[in-house]
Amino acid sequence: MRSDAPRARSDPHGPLLYLMSLLYVIAGVAHFLAPTPFERIVPRELPAPRALVYLSGLVEIALGIGVLIPRTRQMSAKGLVLLLLAVFPANVNMAVRDVGPNPLPERAERLYDAALWIRLPLQGVLIAWAWWYARDDSAESA
Repeated sequence: MRSDAPRARSDPHGPLLYLMSLLYVIAGVAHFLAPTPFERIVPRELPAPRALVYLSGLVEIALGIGVLIPRTRQMSAKGLVLLLLAVFPANVNMAVRDVGPNPLPERAERLYDAALWIRLPLQGVLIAWAWWYARDDSAESA
């Protein structure tokens, strides 16, 4: 028996899309709940660190929600790519400057320092993940 109803296509983007959205929304909310650690990593050359922390948190929340909405998904994902590029200097700043206390015990100091450096190439993975949703998939879904 043949059905004319469209078959649901397995979408590998689905679960990862929700995960990505959740991560950005949680990170954005954290900017408001605990702004001080985020302020510490803002390069000292930039003005108004608290305002930049709140602004980046707001943008993370908005873009994290935006990727869930099909109409705004592509634009929001491109926004996440730009946001990740914009905050990269703060991640470099965190790795090369002493920007605050190490939250781990003293015996784990090397591990903490290594994590700061590993975070830099991880930014590329996050950019690729967002770009996956930023590219135009209209040809694939046709």
